[in-house]
Amino acid sequence: MESHSLVPQGSPFRLPIARMRSVFQTDEVERRLAKLPEREHESLRSTYQRMLERGPERFQVKPAGVPDMSSLYDDLPNFTKVLDDVKRHVALSQDCRDGLEVTPMLLLGPPGIGKTHFARQLAGLLGTGMNLVPMSSMTAGWLLSGSASQWKGAKPGKVFEALVDGQYANPVIVVDEIDKASSDAQYDPLGALYSLLEHDTAQAFVDEFAEVAIDASQVIWITTANDERGIPDPILNRMNVFEVPAPSREQARAIARRLYQSIRAGHGWGERFPPDAADEVLDLLAELAPREMRRALMTGFGNARLGGRDALEPHDLPRAGGNRSRVGFLQ
Repeated sequence: MESHSLVPQGSPFRLPIARMRSVFQTDEVERRLAKLPEREHESLRSTYQRMLERGPERFQVKPAGVPDMSSLYDDLPNFTKVLDDVKRHVALSQDCRDGLEVTPMLLLGPPGIGKTHFARQLAGLLGTGMNLVPMSSMTAGWLLSGSASQWKGAKPGKVFEALVDGQYANPVIVVDEIDKASSDAQYDPLGALYSLLEHDTAQAFVDEFAEVAIDASQVIWITTANDERGIPDPILNRMNVFEVPAPSREQARAIARRLYQSIRAGHGWGERFPPDAADEVLDLLAELAPREMRRALMTGFGNARLGGRDALEPHDLPRAGGNRSRVGFLQ
């Protein structure tokens, strides 16, 4: 099948589409739709009709050769081992018609070190989309696999939505804070992963709402956790586990410098500021987790402009731990 060139918005990489791939069988959807009683199951009927309107074909993308990943190594210096693993998988898929197959990965590390940011960057590198499933805010066990259509308020799960409503057969799906998933006796919130993380069984994943087999075998799985002890061994055994350390002080300064430059370049007002931040500013930023650096920089840029200055000074940055403002009535 003819290859196309598709570049997601905001991606610095130019990546070709390898081919189109069907993520479900149209005739199966038609059979399910025909069996629905009239004036019943309107939500399910609408889902089947949407599937038929959109069709089963989705983009299956991969890089054309091994791309230059130097900027990612600079942006994510504490993710070197993870990036090395991604590069190996990309190398295996080049010069052949095989799709890109990445072993599911678990990123272990303290909050705020850039695990979710890494997932977004990886999706940009591979030219596909990213879907975030936050397990800490999960209110029902069917978030991944959908809920049975006879239940009130039932709907498909996140895997179904990513593949049926999305553009790609191989999106990056991030199961964030997998160790925070709350389990109960009635439903294991991680139960769907037992089949989804296995390539063979994922080819015919059945969402409990739609009850139509979906090919989820090409999904690129990234899970994140602060502590692996809350994750069942059968799930751990299906993934490559990487312990991601917090950046060293020099790495943190380098991350802060690149983030300063990125924010400056991405805004018209950035032209007012010098190309690089002062050492004193970088020293203060290096004390923050990567997640907090952007907020601190945006606050600092705003304070500098309010002060009529075109350069950040240390006192423009918020104090560590002082990013929460109290709003209320004075007594």
